[in-house]
Amino acid sequence: MNILVTGAKGMVGTALCNNLKNIRDGKNKTRPNLQIDEIYEYDLNSTEAELDEYCSKADFVFNLAGVNRPENPEDFMNGNFGFASQLLECLKKHENKAGIMLSSSVQATLAGRFGNSEYGRSKKAGEELFFQYSKETGAPVYVYRFVNLMGHSRPKYNSAISTFCWAVANDEEFTVNDRSTELEVLYIDDLVEGMFDLLEGKEQSCEFDGVETVLKEDGRYCCVPVTHKVTLGEIVDLLEQFKNQPMNLMMPKCPEGSFAKKLFSLYLTYLPTEKFKYAMKMNCDDRGSFTELMHTMDCGQVSINISKPGITKGQHWHNSKWEQFIVVHGHGLIQERNINTGEIVEFEVSGEKIESIYMIPGWTHNIINLSDTEDLVTVMSCNEVFNPERPDTFFEKV
Repeated sequence: MNILVTGAKGMVGTALCNNLKNIRDGKNKTRPNLQIDEIYEYDLNSTEAELDEYCSKADFVFNLAGVNRPENPEDFMNGNFGFASQLLECLKKHENKAGIMLSSSVQATLAGRFGNSEYGRSKKAGEELFFQYSKETGAPVYVYRFVNLMGHSRPKYNSAISTFCWAVANDEEFTVNDRSTELEVLYIDDLVEGMFDLLEGKEQSCEFDGVETVLKEDGRYCCVPVTHKVTLGEIVDLLEQFKNQPMNLMMPKCPEGSFAKKLFSLYLTYLPTEKFKYAMKMNCDDRGSFTELMHTMDCGQVSINISKPGITKGQHWHNSKWEQFIVVHGHGLIQERNINTGEIVEFEVSGEKIESIYMIPGWTHNIINLSDTEDLVTVMSCNEVFNPERPDTFFEKV
């Protein structure tokens, strides 16, 4: 399959082309039914001759080209309707009935706050042009009315989320006029997966009730159904949590598929390179060091313990707190004793064989570096973040 992508250097085009190449080159094996041969990337710097060639060879077309921030309102129609006409005429010239996807906007509904949108009118005109083209030629057309798109794009342009991410990551000032303003957001990775579904013939059809998407099997439009509704206040609050994470180590809740998980990924793409790395507090003494790596809101914390040769650490027990010790370097011995029965268990551990050992509530425990020359390095996870006011830690030798 040969695929033409117009608007290939835009935010959506860049992400789509990168991921189409992953499938073409065998790096992404999640879509075994997709066979991609050539990817033709058309953008502002491309020539009409290249468009002509691509239209003669394409088996599918993603039309992502468009204008959303022109200097003059009339340029909306020129950019969003004019190029669409040129593209379709070129396909007609070659009698190419390849399927074609149109990137439109929910503003094309001309409903609610979009009633007087020049951008929406230009997108609506483009939609009708494509539907007419399909009627005349029999070529399948797939019109997607996207909501607010969330991906790496130029800040202070047409995406509030990109602007907020950039501002927070770079310590720049920004203004939120109304924290209660709600956005419906489509994340770029979900959009790309939706385009792969389209190529596999698994597109989701829909209609529109005002600006609301209504899934419908025989709908005129197509959609990517995975969107998130979130307020500006919720967005900036999450971003502040992400910014503070290197200082307080607290990782915000980011469940699978959540908006927070996607926003954190996007936020990181705006970090200046000098913030890729951050220092951690090593609590050092003559026995070695203990460094907390990460705190979580509901799954405790993870730390790294380094013990010098011959050193014993621990010698305490907990009522409810439990831990896992995983030695990743060196040679050690973990001992545990039941404080009520006196039963003792021992585990010889080594970085040569990675194993996880539970520190059981009610069992006092220690970890001994058996080496005379090497440090013992242990990953330690705990089911709760250490609270100095309620440490639940009581000294008692094994």
